Amino acid sequence: MEARRLAILSSHLCPSRSGSVTARFSAVSASGCSSERQSVLDSNKETFRNDCVFCQIIRGESPALKLYEDDMCLCILDTRPLSRGHSLIIPKSHFSSLDTTPPSVVAAMCSKVPFIGNAIMKATDSDSFNLLVNNGAAAGQVIFHTHIHIIPRKARDCLWTSESLHRCHLKLDQETSSLANRVRELLLNISGESKDQVSRKVSSCMIEKE
Repeated sequence: MEARRLAILSSHLCPSRSGSVTARFSAVSASGCSSERQSVLDSNKETFRNDCVFCQIIRGESPALKLYEDDMCLCILDTRPLSRGHSLIIPKSHFSSLDTTPPSVVAAMCSKVPFIGNAIMKATDSDSFNLLVNNGAAAGQVIFHTHIHIIPRKARDCLWTSESLHRCHLKLDQETSSLANRVRELLLNISGESKDQVSRKVSSCMIEKE
């Protein structure tokens, strides 16, 4: 189990900068922004970070094997794959984790998963794939720039040792009930805060027009 976790942690090392390898890599364009992406960039104080390998790839300063690119995100091959075709979908703006990434950016990334995932499965003769997000250090996140893993799978590839672990049934007791109630309560509070923020923005726009 620990060996597999270490493999995940080491799967995001900076791509090689050697001349022979770089020549085979595709440059990633950082231009061509749509108005939707520009609005996200304008509200994001850290569009790029100099110490972030993904930002360097987006700016074309670091090599990567690009599979797909649009105005909002790009998909590259992982340099330390867990399986053949292991790829990463990365937003073109810098957000340190999934929970800090705007819903519109998450939606743009996730909307490409079926399209890219199907192409990767066909190219690797796989019939399945795992969709994985390591969100936070305790979950194995190493590069703190939001990204989604697409990991092609084949039957009996024994990639995840956790798949053979015995899973206990959920206990429908007071502790579980309290947990569910607590999550629902927090979701309602978060939803209410979001609505208040939208309401304030609308009110502000109306005042400016007057």
